[in-house]
Parts: sequence; structure tokens; C-alpha cells
Amino acid sequence: MHEQVSAALDQQDYRRAAKLLKQWRQESPKDPWMMVCVGRLQEETNRLEAAEATYRKVLQGANNAKVMAQARQGLQRLEQQAESSRQQALAAAKAEPGSDQTGLLLLVPVKGEDRKAAAQGLAKVMKIDPYAAQLKIPGKAWRLYRVGPIGELEFYGQSLRQANTPAFWVKLADINTAQIFRVCYFRSVTPQVTVVCQNQADQLGEISFDWSEVSQRVTGLLPIFEQVVDRGAWGKLERKERTQDYAQMLDLHLQSRQCILRLCDRTYQFQQVDPFNEEPLSKTPGLKNTTRINWNNLLNQINQRVACPIWSDFNAFAEGALEYIDLLHNFNPHINLFRSEPSNWDPAFHLYSGLIFLQRQQD
Repeated sequence: MHEQVSAALDQQDYRRAAKLLKQWRQESPKDPWMMVCVGRLQEETNRLEAAEATYRKVLQGANNAKVMAQARQGLQRLEQQAESSRQQALAAAKAEPGSDQTGLLLLVPVKGEDRKAAAQGLAKVMKIDPYAAQLKIPGKAWRLYRVGPIGELEFYGQSLRQANTPAFWVKLADINTAQIFRVCYFRSVTPQVTVVCQNQADQLGEISFDWSEVSQRVTGLLPIFEQVVDRGAWGKLERKERTQDYAQMLDLHLQSRQCILRLCDRTYQFQQVDPFNEEPLSKTPGLKNTTRINWNNLLNQINQRVACPIWSDFNAFAEGALEYIDLLHNFNPHINLFRSEPSNWDPAFHLYSGLIFLQRQQD
């Protein structure tokens, strides 16, 4: 029977092969050679997943060296075919117009039992070690996984989704579609809100809006670094960079206007008249206003008037994004903090907020 089925498969007479295999299965349901031929029929009729499962089943139960060799060869052919199809699809994606634009591929947080499947999908698609893949799957915030041509990243993103690994991809240029206005202070809050702000060209102006237009809020802490002198090994003095404080950021997204209002506790002009109420920003009698007290009071006033979602996972996102920031050329963070040297934390926050804005826009 083995020779007859093999001859039918060699002649691509799949109908006759299937008929013979049905008879063979009835006569010898546990014959490993019969299972090898079933796998080959599935393989040649483009039922690749079924063929892989059949070959693996043969390897699990067979103890005949020739049978096992045939099953391994079948798995090898399937792997080569899958890789060939993958390379062809990747080449087609790279050939699409605009596919060379810079893009970002991000992994979406996965929790619970789904993490195992997500890690397996990441390992399979990206050809990495399964243990390393488990460490790459985020549990809290988006993880920036790769920066490169958008055509290639879209191909990988679609492959990851098909492999049960949540992911999405964006063009870097699309993140900058929203206009950024750096808020200096609130001038009024009724009947409309009016803020005095600077645009991306540092021009001073005003914007009026309703609180209901705020679609979402984004918060984050940006470390402020300073050079300090410390004693190292053997008591030797060393100059090191340490985090001395944090700048607090708040972005208000006005989705309908395609703009973001950016507030920072270091640049907000608290000396201006408080328009929210007649009380001073610091409600503690006899205590001189501090930046933190003023900022917290300002946030409380905004929170009382805005009920939209708030995104506060920036620092978890930044842990994985900082190493990629240098690959984002000409990426203006639109954050005016006094720093002795530029920091990747600033563009990381702008990237985080821009991604959130873009995702909401696409929903």
C-alpha cells in the first residue's frame, strides 16, 4: 500500500492517493508510514498547518528511524516553504509606495494567560528565543519594539496579530500631525476656557475652547538631571549625573481641533491671576506658594471640570522607548525645559502623547 500511495503522490493524482489512504487507514490505523503519507498529501494540497500537525504527531509516536527521517524532512520542507512565502510577502510590502518612510512598531500590553500565546507569536514571527520573547511582551504600557521603514513594520505587525501578539504600527510623520501649544497660563475659565500659549514657532497667542472638547489627558514625569560630585572607589572624587527632581507634564488633547495643549509645572506662569476662583492657588494660610502646591491645585481645578480618560503610564513606556529616540531624526519634542544637555526623556513624552492622540484619531 505504501508504494501505491507514494506512486499516486508522485504522479500528483491526489484523488487516488486519498482513496488509497482511506483504505489503508481502515486496515492499519496505527501504521506510521500511513501517517507520513497523510502528511505528504496534506502538504502537497496546501493544507500546511494540518501537515505540520501530522508530521509532529508521527515524531511523537514513531520509533522507526526511516519514518522519523521522513517526518523531519516534511517539517523542513514546510519551514522552507513558509520562509520563502514570508520573504516574498516582505519584499512586496517594501515595494509599496511610501514604504520607506520611517515608522514605529509597538507591542500592546498583554495580561494573564494570554501572555504565553503572545510570547510564542513574537518568538515565531521575529525569529527570537522564546524566553527573550516573554521578556519583551509588555504588561502595563505600550512597548516600542522597532523603528524602521513603515512597509516592513506593517508586514511584521500584521504577522504578529495573526500570531496572537497584539501590535500596531504608525508612521513617524503622522505623530506630528497634531499642533502643539505650550500653555503659559489660563486667562479665563468661563464662559469659555481661554489659555495664553505659544505655538510651535514660539509665537504668543490665545486659544479659547470648552472643557467638553478635551478628549483625553496625558501625564508624565520628566527627570531633571544635574552634575554632582561623589566619592567613588578608594575615596576618589567622581563627577556623576543624577536625577535631582522631576518636571510634571500634562497634555490636554483637543481631538476635534487637531491640537494638544501642553502644560508643565516648570514653565506655567503661576504668578498670573488665578481665573478658577477667587482663592489663591495655595489654600494653606500663611504658607508661601511652592511650585508643587500651585501645580497640584491647578490639577485639582482641571480634574473637577474634565471627565475624559487619563493616560498615566508614560514612565513605563519610556523605559523601553528611550533607546530608540536617537533613531527618530528631526523629532522636535516641543518641551521647553532648561537643561544643561538635551535629554531623550523629552521626545519620549512627546512620542507617547502623540501616539495616544493618533490612536484616538484612528478609532
